[in-house]
Amino acid sequence: MKAILNRLINHETISREEARTVLINISRGNYNHSQIAAFLTVYMMRSITIEELEGFRDALLELCIPVDLNGHETIDLCGTGGDGKDTFNISTLASFVTAGAGVAVTKHGNYGVSSTCGSSNVLEYLGIEFTNKQDQLRRALDKAGICILHAPLFHPAMKEVAPIRRELAVKTFFNMLGPMVNPAFPKNQMVGVFNLELARIYGYLYQNTDKNYTILHALDGYDEVSLTGPVKVIGNSSEKVLQADDLGMKLLRPEEIAGGKSIEENAQIFMNILKGEGSEAQNSVVCANAAMAIATATGKDLSSATSLAYESLRSGKALERFTTLKNLSA
Repeated sequence: MKAILNRLINHETISREEARTVLINISRGNYNHSQIAAFLTVYMMRSITIEELEGFRDALLELCIPVDLNGHETIDLCGTGGDGKDTFNISTLASFVTAGAGVAVTKHGNYGVSSTCGSSNVLEYLGIEFTNKQDQLRRALDKAGICILHAPLFHPAMKEVAPIRRELAVKTFFNMLGPMVNPAFPKNQMVGVFNLELARIYGYLYQNTDKNYTILHALDGYDEVSLTGPVKVIGNSSEKVLQADDLGMKLLRPEEIAGGKSIEENAQIFMNILKGEGSEAQNSVVCANAAMAIATATGKDLSSATSLAYESLRSGKALERFTTLKNLSA
């Protein structure tokens, strides 16, 4: 590690294989916490290369506990986080709306590191129990149309890094990796990223896979469709910039999609929206992201996908998916 750190401090980069090897060695406990913290810090101070990110991804996929879902074609809605915006749990809510619209979801998530409340924080608080048991995950997918893949249960390699990430409490390259290392290897992926450079890196990496994908970055900094301004959208065969009115929605103010100050407050917002008691702004931002996911997985046009998303939320189907999943995990 000393040699790698010296090279990185001298503004050199490492190869894909070197990146893979470092992460495997971290998972084996071969380095002390100070070395790992220094390694993570380098990537807060300079951009990551495509080769480095590929190597880190390769290591985590190699070390993960894979999930076999018997051929189910699913989608993951997973943001990188790290945008510093502290919104409510938009992509997690959008996952239940997507499931309510009949699109199977394998939601990969974790506790918040640089935010108040990550996906796993709010779901755990609301009574969802996490598991890595294949039969339970398949049952959830069959009955609720969605299963939750809590990252620490599938990525034992992260055990050495988790306490350091918590202590640092800022985004690291592990934020960049989250959407790439879903252990169910979903056919479809919608991913929000925290800057335009990372959107382009993701686009390059995903074009060399067989996934259907949509990569999102709101140009005012959000890692999702925020409706607060234009959003860059990169897909399998196109790149475009979408405005709120392209989705038939109004432009929003940032404060309209802000999250709570605690896990409890975010959980209250979460349930209010699912129960049909959310504000127009909250409903629209959730449905905008669900619509992008539905369109990605089904090939439907955005107008049809938006209608399906609103119908899922307003009819109570999204809430029904959540309630079924909670009952199954009890």
